[in-house]
Amino acid sequence: MGKNRVGILGSGHVAQALATGFVQHEYEVMVGTRDISKLQGLQEKNKSIRLGSFEESSEFGEIIVLAVKGTVAEKVVASIDTNLKHKTILDTTNPIADVPPENGVLSFFTTLDDALMERLQRRVPDAHFVKAFSCVGNTLMVNPKLLGGPPTMFICGDDEGSKKEASDILRAFGWEVSDLGKVQASRAIEPLCMLWCIPGFLQNQWNHAYKVLKS
Repeated sequence: MGKNRVGILGSGHVAQALATGFVQHEYEVMVGTRDISKLQGLQEKNKSIRLGSFEESSEFGEIIVLAVKGTVAEKVVASIDTNLKHKTILDTTNPIADVPPENGVLSFFTTLDDALMERLQRRVPDAHFVKAFSCVGNTLMVNPKLLGGPPTMFICGDDEGSKKEASDILRAFGWEVSDLGKVQASRAIEPLCMLWCIPGFLQNQWNHAYKVLKS
């Protein structure tokens, strides 16, 4: 299976959904958090999942999943930068501002000329960030079952080997993969979170994903 140890940073719904998914696909998983009490229920359901700090989880993982709030993502990666060097970092984060949506549309704290993943890549230049799992809700991240077949996950990043690693994981998790190129493409991928959320906020419809159709 290749690299088999995954360190997941975060304790929210995305972190827990992906932790469960990686266990289902026979990876060893450690989830890193500032507050282990938030993950007691997860560990009760999945006895094999280890819990630790951000430092411990990022050291444990051969592959890292960044699943913290976008507002703290830069601070978190900066605090464990040594443990991230030369590793594949699956970046699920979006730069969602701490304000309510307006007519169903989220606000971002970034601009279209500087995505959050670009900022993270600059923080840790030797880490291999790959944008993934950022344009769909947590309930569909692993083994999505939707009409029309497997949905499309958009990824990008500067390291080709890490993108292949991410693509292999995504395909195992039931996704088609669309590689949109280098880190700058995250400027286009991250706003798909806004688009995905609009039907949810306006019509309470959250069970959807995107798919690229080709002739």
